[in-house]
Amino acid sequence: MAFGIAAATALLLAPTSGAASTSSTLRMAPRAEPTAGVSSNWAGYVVTAPQTTTPAAGATFTDVTGGWVQSKATCDTGEATASAFWVGLGGVDESTQGLEQLGTEADCSANGRTTYSAWYELLPAGPVELKMRIRPRDKITAAVLSDGQGVVVSLKDTTAHTRFSKRIPVVDPLDLGSAEWIAEAPSSCDAGGQRCRAVPLTNFGTVRFTGAATVGGSHPGTISDPGWATEQVSLVPDQNAPSFGGATNTHGAAANALSPDGRSFSVAWQRTPATSSP
Repeated sequence: MAFGIAAATALLLAPTSGAASTSSTLRMAPRAEPTAGVSSNWAGYVVTAPQTTTPAAGATFTDVTGGWVQSKATCDTGEATASAFWVGLGGVDESTQGLEQLGTEADCSANGRTTYSAWYELLPAGPVELKMRIRPRDKITAAVLSDGQGVVVSLKDTTAHTRFSKRIPVVDPLDLGSAEWIAEAPSSCDAGGQRCRAVPLTNFGTVRFTGAATVGGSHPGTISDPGWATEQVSLVPDQNAPSFGGATNTHGAAANALSPDGRSFSVAWQRTPATSSP
């Protein structure tokens, strides 16, 4: 991919305070109020098992699904930027290296050229670009499912009537401690892939996630389900951490409030956030 970008990386978070087959049994009430969090590379919603788990919650999320309309990038000549939109499992627990995710991307070159793509990534392995043509305003649905011995990733472009589905066997332990719906500033890494920094975030305007659902501890629910802890994450760049190549991400993004049913929300790009993240 352009810029040598890792399409999506683990969450850098500082807290401040199911698939379609399960949709008929989604639990949507009572509503759990989210806490607020700040990240230097993610904006959206994250759900995890609460510290005191209930039988419904458990500590394992096995299925996540959601959709969005691919936003049109606005490119400023002279600045190479990137943005990724995805659903995934894991990536929040700093003690693990896993993150299983699937999504699309909108990137700008320094001369103002825009490229769109779709990909999946199972950390610690690198991203795999899909042979799908993605256009602005295409309607995307995505799902990531763990079956215990592997991961199934399924992405559909309902506008173009194209789809991708693959089961990927895994050797390393999966991180199934969380589920996410995220707009991200992807990362640029050094040659060894050991040191990564978020690149400038593409101006994507606003993207709206819909149809969000997950399965935690065999319990299907929405983002606001009371069976798990919900965090509303805003992207506030760390302006003291220059990326490789000299560029620094000074752009952010804010996740707005959930819909009443807990299944949709929007994320808005911000040119200059008010504060820097830890």
